Amino acid sequence: MRPLRAWLLLGGVLSILACSRADAERVGEVDTAFQWIGPNHKIVVDAFDDPRVQGVTCYVSRARTGGISGAIGLAEDKAEASIACRQVGPISVPQPLPRQEEVFSERMSVLFKRLRIVRMVDVQRHALVYLSYSDKLIDGSPQNAITAVPVDRGTALPVK
Repeated sequence: MRPLRAWLLLGGVLSILACSRADAERVGEVDTAFQWIGPNHKIVVDAFDDPRVQGVTCYVSRARTGGISGAIGLAEDKAEASIACRQVGPISVPQPLPRQEEVFSERMSVLFKRLRIVRMVDVQRHALVYLSYSDKLIDGSPQNAITAVPVDRGTALPVK
């Protein structure tokens, strides 16, 4: 009976870890491959607001693995992601920004793989550059995507 309890506890912990997300909001999803058991493979689109820049939202699309392993949070999603960040309101930067900062991170596997979004400030061109990539404890992926949001020259873009 004890081994069963241990497996149930482990399954619960892994499910919580797999479902934990940063402040992203699901915009939509499309199925890409039918699975007989468990959810279908799909592409999901999430939106997240830059936590330190008001008026900028980033949209990230990526593959989600379905099937049984995807349903219980044990699947490892592909390293590919696409990103588009846009001005969705007046841009304001209440506090100085670091020249480079991670603004979003989400697990892509149970333990070792993460999707990361990094904001870089291009002071010379008065723009915010967002880079998406995935890393893995042992072997990360060079696949990445980039987008930029120009900031009006009349808007202060303070940098630390």
